[in-house]
This record gives sequence, structure tokens and C-alpha cells, in this order.
Amino acid sequence: MIELGDVEAAAKRLAGVAHRTPVITSRTLDERVGARVHIKAECFQRGGAFKFRGAYNKISSLDEDALARGVVAYSSGNHGQAVALAAKLLRSRATIVMPEDAPAAKLEATRSYGAEVVLYDRWTESREEIGAALAAERGLALVPPYDDPLVMAGQGTAALELLEDVPDVDVLLVPVSGGGLIAGCSTVAKALLPECHVVGVEPETGNDTQQSLEAGQRVRIDVPHTIADGLQAPEPGALTFEVNQRRVNEIVTVSDEEIVTAMVFLYDRMKLVAEPSGAIGVAALLSGKVGARDGTVGVILSGGNVGAARFAELVGQ
Repeated sequence: MIELGDVEAAAKRLAGVAHRTPVITSRTLDERVGARVHIKAECFQRGGAFKFRGAYNKISSLDEDALARGVVAYSSGNHGQAVALAAKLLRSRATIVMPEDAPAAKLEATRSYGAEVVLYDRWTESREEIGAALAAERGLALVPPYDDPLVMAGQGTAALELLEDVPDVDVLLVPVSGGGLIAGCSTVAKALLPECHVVGVEPETGNDTQQSLEAGQRVRIDVPHTIADGLQAPEPGALTFEVNQRRVNEIVTVSDEEIVTAMVFLYDRMKLVAEPSGAIGVAALLSGKVGARDGTVGVILSGGNVGAARFAELVGQ
């Protein structure tokens, strides 16, 4: 279990390195959902997503020998970019295992940070096995995308900043894939605001955490088909699930259509570009999946890494 002190320690490591991203409001959004909504815009984070927080916190904790050998990570895109950038800043080298069908913008960005990209087929191969094999063969330090205490603590700094800016949040909405972001954020929320209702949001086709919490144990599903490519983990992490079992109040799901509606709203009304995974919390609000009338709501907009062509394709539909 991670605790508030772990997140506070991560915040000190990230100070002056990670961006303190803005908290943005919209009168139109407030009127539509009947609440005061505060969006933590991690689309403005280094690397375009919250993932930089956990990656830098983890890699900066490695000793000089490990940094000299390099790091390896597996990712659908955002974690890979974050690890590549953090490794570059810390004068290390990164190898990133990415699916062949990862968005072109994410592949290009990962390579632009100097990382070696190893492609795999997400439907027939195991990225975990490939990552572990590369770590063993090359002597690289593995940087997991979510199932690691330092990674979880780093991600939690997004909520720490949000609650410093908005200290009276009644409901906190967080995207859920492997569970690292919501594990860190729920740890902060429950320590600072014990009555805060922490809600995770998953795609309808990728509700492995929802099923797992209902079953009381980790449930594995098929790799989900969803436009939210950053939320396609088929099973919660072992460490993240332990945290989320204790600190997450509820999981809701939204459809791909509801995600696109949220992306359009964020662009049209708030001038925010959100990737599908990033917009999922706002999708839950706009679709009425979360009741927060007359309350104060915090939403983690987790990232904005969507290429112009893909964004146009999605919203054009």
C-alpha cells in the first residue's frame, strides 16, 4: 500500500521538472451537469499526459549503474513517451515495447525522445513477457506502466495539485486502465478528504476493474476493442488492485460514442484537446453516469496525445 507521504515525496522529486498543470472550469459544463466542475488538464503535462509523473519518479530513483544500463517499458503510447522523455532527461536510454497498432502520433513522439521502439501484436503476444525478456537479456531496469509503488505515487501528484487548488472536492473522477493513476489519486483524496467519493471511469468494453471490484478479486478479460487506446489493460495490476479495493468508491463505464461527445465538448467549449482516454471522465459527467448535483467535482483529464488526423476522424463520425 502506498500512502500520502509517498505521493508527497514524489512531488518533491518532480518539483521543477514536471509541469504544474492548470485546473480549468467551464460555466457551460457546470450548468449542464448541475455541479461545479474543475478539470485537471494533464494534456499540458510534459509528454502530453499524466504518465510523465510516475515515469520520472521511478527512473529518478534508480542508481547510477542502472541508469547507465538503461530502462525498458511496455506501453500503448503515453507511458512509452513518458519513459523515453524521463530517461533522456536523466541521461539514460530507453527501450519501449509498443503495439503495432498504436496511434502514429504516439509512436512518432516516443521515437523523437530517442527511444528504441520494439513493436508487437497486442492481440497475439504478451507485452509483459517481451518486456521481461528484454530486461533480462540487456540488463535493463523495467519501468512498469502502473503496477509499481513509485509509479503509483508519481501519478498521485496530479490529485495532490488538484486538491491544493480546489480543497473542497466532493467527487473525484479518474480514468482507469491498469489502475496506477486512480491508485495514486485515491490515496491522496482519502487522506486529505476522507468523505470524497472517488469514481473510476472505464470504457464499456474494458471494465476489468469494475468486474474485479465486484468479484473481490482480479478478473481478466479479452483485450477490449475501444477508441480509448490508453485504457485497454485486460486486468488490473496486483498492487493497484489492492489499493483501489480499499480507496475507490465506484466504477462507471461509458461508450465510445459518449467519449467522442466529451472530446467535442472539450474542444468546442473549453478549447482543450483530449485523447479518448483523457476525455472519459467528462464523458461520465455529460452522460449522467455520475450524480454530483450541487457538488464540487474534480476530473483528471489524463492526456491529449491524439494526432490531428485521428481527432478529425473521431469527431467527424
